[in-house]
Amino acid sequence: MKKIYKILLIVLGLIIVVLGGLYLAFNEKKPTGIVSKDADTLALKMTTALGKSVWDSTNVIKWTFKGVHTYVWNKKDEQVLVKWDEYEVYLNLKDWQKGKAFENGVAVADKKMDIYRGRAYEFFCNDSFWLMAPFKVFDEGVSRQIVDTPEGQNLLVSYTSGGVTPGDSYLWQIGEDGKPVSYKMWVKIIPIGGVKATWESWIETQKGLFLAQNHKLGSLSLEMENIKTGQSLTAVGESETLFDKIK
Repeated sequence: MKKIYKILLIVLGLIIVVLGGLYLAFNEKKPTGIVSKDADTLALKMTTALGKSVWDSTNVIKWTFKGVHTYVWNKKDEQVLVKWDEYEVYLNLKDWQKGKAFENGVAVADKKMDIYRGRAYEFFCNDSFWLMAPFKVFDEGVSRQIVDTPEGQNLLVSYTSGGVTPGDSYLWQIGEDGKPVSYKMWVKIIPIGGVKATWESWIETQKGLFLAQNHKLGSLSLEMENIKTGQSLTAVGESETLFDKIK
């Protein structure tokens, strides 16, 4: 027994050494930027290139994240349907108590419903960010700074509030056409700072509105599939009565 215990300690020690080595090798310190009008100008260049005015006036968005989570977001009325596995969760973002959850088509209630609603909300906050992050750089509680890098001037965006992980920061690399190429992340969910994710495979879902369909983090690919946007639920293939149960 003592021999097994000693072996386990050695293995644990090796794991700690390896993880520590990886952290030292790949972790990047968050850069310090400069708050200036140039930062706002660069942020505006990005939002304009992607069609923020069209995004703001778009009422409904439907998409699937990584082939796992499917969303119907009634942005105008602040309602969201989240589907995954055997679950369907309807969220009323204006009145949490009106939310509903279903498992294999059967309504659930009490603590179980709260668990599913909470899980659906976390999914939505994360997955919608990968869809619309460029349009959130002027949100309340967001700071913008210019950072000089070998690639040129980048935009450091930090969130002090909102979502489920306030305090996260993103360093955007923006192309000449105003579309983002990638960002590096300093976020609570990832222990290593400076992890890079691409923004690519752009599509124009409505005239003047551009959304990225893919993000690559090393060998990992985060795909946005079947993106549809419009002014009504019918425009994205859903019934206009979809959210009646949580009004």
